[in-house]
Order: sequence, then C-alpha cells, then structure tokens
Amino acid sequence: MCYLLIGNISALISADCTEPLVNARIRVYLPDGHLSNRYPHKNIFSGPRQLTPSEVLNKQDRLLAETALDHHGNFSLSWEQLHLFTEPLELDISLQGMPEEAGGRMETHYHLSRLVPQWKHSLQRYVAAYAYVMPVESWAQIRASYGTWVIAGIVRRTHDKKGQSQLRVEAYNAGNHRMLACSSTDDRGRYQIRFSRKQLSGGQLLGPDVYFKVYRDKQLLWEEQAEVAAMPGRRAVDACSVMNITMQGGVVKKAARWLNKLVG
Repeated sequence: MCYLLIGNISALISADCTEPLVNARIRVYLPDGHLSNRYPHKNIFSGPRQLTPSEVLNKQDRLLAETALDHHGNFSLSWEQLHLFTEPLELDISLQGMPEEAGGRMETHYHLSRLVPQWKHSLQRYVAAYAYVMPVESWAQIRASYGTWVIAGIVRRTHDKKGQSQLRVEAYNAGNHRMLACSSTDDRGRYQIRFSRKQLSGGQLLGPDVYFKVYRDKQLLWEEQAEVAAMPGRRAVDACSVMNITMQGGVVKKAARWLNKLVG
C-alpha cells in the first residue's frame, strides 16, 4: 500500500501576508518510540525548533521520505509502509539558504510537527494533507540569521481602498540612496520586496532606512524624498516588515513636502 502526503509550507510576514518557503526540503520520519500516546492532528502556528547537526544525524535511520518544495511551497511525497496507518510521524524542514542570501549557502534544520495524519483511503493508496505556517516572529529570526529581509505591503491611492495592480515598486536605502530591490504589484495591489545584506553599506548590520518610488511601466507615479526614511516604521527595518504605500493625487508629488503641509 502506498502512502501519499501532500501539502504546503509557508511563513507569515504579517498577520495577513505570507511567503512560500523556497530552497527547502521537507523530511518525514518514523517516531523514535519514546513519544506520548497523544499526538496533535494540527500544528500550524506553533514555532519551529532548530535542530543541531547531531540531532539531524541521529534520526537519519528513521527517515521515511523527503522532497523539495516548489516555488509555491507545495510538496508531494510518497512511500511504501503498510504499518504506518495509525502511527505518528515527525516532520522537519531543511532550509538550503535564501534566494537573496548574502555570501555562501548555509543549511539549517527545523522540527515542525509530530502528528498522526488524517489518512483517507483512495484506490491503492492512503492520502493525507499537511500545511504548516511559520509564525512571523520565528520567520523574522530565521531571515535575520541569513542576513535577508522581506518588505510587504499594498499600494493604494488616496480615498481609494482598492490596491493598485501592475505597478513597479522600488525600495531605496536612505544611507546610500541605492535601490535595494524592486517588485511588481499583483491584482490586489500587493507587493513583496526581498534583499540581503549585500545591498547595504559595508559592515551595516541593522536593516536599512527605506523610502519608495512607484512606476507604471517607465512613468514615475509616486516618489518619496529620502527624509521619509527617518519616520517611525521606516528606520532600521526588521527582517519581516509591512509598509503600505498611499499615493497622493494624480501626478507625481514629493511625499515629504506633502507630509509637511499636513503637519505644519
């Protein structure tokens, strides 16, 4: 009898924004025989526990199957083990590095869950699904350990709650006025920008102070002055940050000048 486990692994950037895990492998192990008889069926938002190299090595003989996640964080793996129908499994993740990682690749391992999957009999196999979402606090620590950042948000216009699609968002480092990275907004006006320490000034450990420019094709729609990067929420950005952008009016305006008119 074949067992098929399908699912998805992702991480929270904020309460309502996720990113898929890429450059990662999911591993499924048999239990070590010293676990409690009570196993959770779900373990979605608890934080992962980092494994030491010796822990990974010591459980190698219990490995059932492993596979790489695709660029959406999806996976599908199978194995032949008849006696597994009621036994719990251990699920771990191996990160092979971040796509935007600075320097050489660093592999890290995390324990995700112990659970008894809800197997359903289908044709000549048992099928179950598993999804795991890393909490934002855990994911921010992991990203920081790799020297990488992700900024997510929505681009809107004033008095319009609808997100603006098909725009290019560019993030700039106020320390050297160089572009950190750029991204396009999706159908809901959401963007995600990723960069690493190699985009920062030499020796800089904290996150950059950030300001933005927004384009439609080659047309500049909205530009912030570098002084905006000194505002709360824009300074030394965390490894996982949310920054929504509101464009004022129908022509390009300098955001700092607009702000001064409001407060002064």
